[in-house]
Amino acid sequence: MTTPLVPDHTTVPRKRPEGPINLVGLTRDGLREALIDQGTAEKQAKMRAGQIWQWIYAKGVRRFDLMTNLSKSYRADLAESFVIEVPEVVTKQVSDDGTRKYLVRIAGGHEVEVVYIPEEGRGTLCISSQVGCTLTCSFCHTGTQKLVRNLTAGEIIGQVMVARDDLGEWPELGVSNPPEARLLSNIVLMGMGEPLYNFENVRDAMKIAMDPEGISLSRRRITLSTSGVVPEIARTATEIGCLLAVSFHATTDAVRDGLVPINKKWPIADLLDALRAYPKASNSERITFEYVMLKDVNDSDEDARKLVQLIKGIPAKINLIPFNEWPGSPYQRSDWKRIKAFSNIIFDAGYASPIRKPRGEDIMAACGQLKSATERVRKSRRQIEAGAGLRTD
Repeated sequence: MTTPLVPDHTTVPRKRPEGPINLVGLTRDGLREALIDQGTAEKQAKMRAGQIWQWIYAKGVRRFDLMTNLSKSYRADLAESFVIEVPEVVTKQVSDDGTRKYLVRIAGGHEVEVVYIPEEGRGTLCISSQVGCTLTCSFCHTGTQKLVRNLTAGEIIGQVMVARDDLGEWPELGVSNPPEARLLSNIVLMGMGEPLYNFENVRDAMKIAMDPEGISLSRRRITLSTSGVVPEIARTATEIGCLLAVSFHATTDAVRDGLVPINKKWPIADLLDALRAYPKASNSERITFEYVMLKDVNDSDEDARKLVQLIKGIPAKINLIPFNEWPGSPYQRSDWKRIKAFSNIIFDAGYASPIRKPRGEDIMAACGQLKSATERVRKSRRQIEAGAGLRTD
């Protein structure tokens, strides 16, 4: 009597992991290996991984029983070993300008915030990479929250999937993919946390976002913002290759030490050396310098001219960000006239210097305002000012 062939399974039992594994966030190789461990034949695993990948990331399907190009018995086996889970949306707020802010819950009951910003012809999703932040930048509301942990790759790419759910952007089953004009066309890693302190998970999540058989975003549609983790900048160029933005915010080490404390470890000169090498290594067009405009702190004509000299030789644009005030902040937004004068000096030197329009301020969704609703750590105005070097008493 011959043993019937079972194309999706090996006949030799394999050690199975304890509890169901979430497939969201696994790399292609990781997904293939998980299927093999589950019992899928090695010769079949690559093909099956590709099919499941497309169901999850191209069609947004979360149930194995809907994966109709897999046999019913195989779908049942998958459901015993795996789950397809994304962060839970706790609350959604919609700003008067159309900006959407999601509070999402991840494993352990932790919560992070995600922001979708609609614009004409495009839509940008601002995602988080950590619960809290370790950098304590004095002008940033998120920076007043202590770091809890890094997000997993699944929790990072899950934010993209949650937003696509809410926007209704997954194609209907049996219907061709939607046209290229997407509601969610860009990703910026500018939410809670420092992405380069969670490099591997951010890298794997962005590789999933860029995969042409899934979410399929160009690397030029993804921007990673760092406060200046110099050793990881070169890795970002070679292992991710997305666009890079840097939270610069000052033209002297003395001022930047107070605004962005990581500068004490990697000062401006070291940061600029790493940035000069980045566009060539990653084939990216320009570095984006983010510069928050703080009244009487970093907004003088002298600062503008100094900034131009510092970035000389770097393909760059400078995003000027009117400070988004939050309760207890020791800073004020620069006057519009002052911001415009600063912008003109940079523009006259040959650099694009757009002034970012504040979005979602009425729901605390603007740049620097994100903060978990369950976070209970509070710093007084005196503590913040002292940390920024603005108080001596």
